[in-house]
Amino acid sequence: MTVRFGTDGVRGLANRDITPEIALAVGRAAVRAFGSTRVLIGRDTRASGPLLESALAAGVCAEGADAVLLGVAPTPAVAFGSARDHVVGVVISASHNPFPDNGLKLFAPGGRKLTDDEQARVEQVIAEAMRPGGHPGPTGADVGRTVGDPTVVADYATSVAGAAEGRRLDGLQVVVDCANGAKSAVAPGVIESHGARVRVLNAAPDGTNINEGCGSTHPEALRAAVVDAGADAGIAFDGDADRMLAVGPDGELVDGDQIIALCATDLRDRGLLAHDTVVVTVMSNLGFRQAMARDGIDVVETAVGDRYVLEAMAEGGYSLGGEQSGHIVFGDLGTTGDGLLSAVVLLDLLRRSGRTLADLAAASMTRLPQVLVNVRVATPMPDVADRLAAETAAVADELGDRGRVLLRPSGTEPVVRVMAEAPTEAEAESVARRLAAAVESLAAG
Repeated sequence: MTVRFGTDGVRGLANRDITPEIALAVGRAAVRAFGSTRVLIGRDTRASGPLLESALAAGVCAEGADAVLLGVAPTPAVAFGSARDHVVGVVISASHNPFPDNGLKLFAPGGRKLTDDEQARVEQVIAEAMRPGGHPGPTGADVGRTVGDPTVVADYATSVAGAAEGRRLDGLQVVVDCANGAKSAVAPGVIESHGARVRVLNAAPDGTNINEGCGSTHPEALRAAVVDAGADAGIAFDGDADRMLAVGPDGELVDGDQIIALCATDLRDRGLLAHDTVVVTVMSNLGFRQAMARDGIDVVETAVGDRYVLEAMAEGGYSLGGEQSGHIVFGDLGTTGDGLLSAVVLLDLLRRSGRTLADLAAASMTRLPQVLVNVRVATPMPDVADRLAAETAAVADELGDRGRVLLRPSGTEPVVRVMAEAPTEAEAESVARRLAAAVESLAAG
């Protein structure tokens, strides 16, 4: 079996696509590719997590390194520990996918997402580890051991709490949806520690209810709860808590583009936005770009995937970046997207502004209607944009500067994503369906 990493590790149906054998090989690769003597392992709340954790730890120990089992831990907490201790970190999670799925993603020593070269090296070592005959490992006292380290998640929570620089959230009422995921035991307490009154939703994971009708991919219940409680804001995490979306007091969703726009302007006004620049992906709404141009903030654009955002931030020395989906990176405060950190920063901004989140979101940018159509394909189509360049150009010419279109293959699923933005929902829908039909026709051969 060949293991290929997508934009955020490897994921699929647990115990079929993501097997203990693969986890064992990834554990070996985590040690062998980086020469690490310790590997931090965290997981979300899926029932398959302990199964893969055991195999992963066995692979680490078989290479003579110690496997540090963090148990249920948010992805950014594993990244924090990787940065703090300068060791490899591995997260067992399928993020926002439904509970039968699971996945594996790595942080290089220092809490960094893997570069392309590092990813290729890890894939090579995984292939070697899965060949018949395996790889001889140490014996006797040189075999690695499994250990725990409760300080990682505790110190992570303390570091996030410090993002408000001692300012309080007294007077704010916040509804927090933990998606029955990795933030369930961490997020409410951190937000409450700042003085906010917190109502908690979906913080009772049972191994099968992660992301089920809740969290950032299903915010309907959160929206209703915010309005019902008369709350100032709602916060929705995904299963592994590396992203976050918000809800205003009117029940309207505040997406990653709007949150990044708010934070970019706030940081710029306080002299804290490095080079007056923000990094986003090609999926960010055209309205975001227009708002940043209005506010005199430069925009650097990357391919989809927070690791590409992180690479651009590191290369340019930028301090803020993220994705419309709610992966938001504060480069001065962390090494990866962090839903809880983003929530604390946003709530602090809200408290300092004296305005409502609805008002702030409306003023931050005007979001153009955006339609996304997922076209499922039998085989990957990495060159779909090139093969449909003429059709895409024709539609783009029709829209002019009133909108835009984008075709891209998913990095994690057998899907081609067709995105269209236009002045009206109807026009965006029409454009997206036309291009989706072109993809379907191409896929049919």
